[in-house]
Amino acid sequence: MSFVSLPQGYDEDALEKNITQFLLELGTGFAFVGRQKEIVVSGKTRKIDMLFYHIHLKCYVVIELKATSFEPEFAGKLNFYVNAVNELIRTPDENPTIGLLICKDKDQTEVQWAFQGIQTPMGVASYDKVKLQEIQAQLPTAEQIQQRIDLAEEEYRLRVKEQ
Repeated sequence: MSFVSLPQGYDEDALEKNITQFLLELGTGFAFVGRQKEIVVSGKTRKIDMLFYHIHLKCYVVIELKATSFEPEFAGKLNFYVNAVNELIRTPDENPTIGLLICKDKDQTEVQWAFQGIQTPMGVASYDKVKLQEIQAQLPTAEQIQQRIDLAEEEYRLRVKEQ
């Protein structure tokens, strides 16, 4: 997961690239739609930091990135983008868009109060290096995954032979 180690003095552009790579590594279900995805609302051009489509959930995922700590006004901007995607891009057979705000760090009380009363499905995550390393430590390595695949293939071959 390459965005764990961000360069000193990173900006939102560097953060976008690293988060994009991270989400692409997550695999299952995420389809990359665009970075700085342009939408026009009331004649004004706006740019969504990142837009994904989740194939299994059948919904768009708007990601807004901030290279700073959480600020309450970020909730309004994310809510705006999620609603814009619902109105301008989403089709009637797709599920409502989900919003994710990723920022440097967050105060839980500020986040809770900023989102209180908003019904739009949105969440806030931080990319605190320590927390990300803890998450990464819980995930299996590529070698461990390959070993499990090899073991499953061998078990399957043995079962086929027995039949």
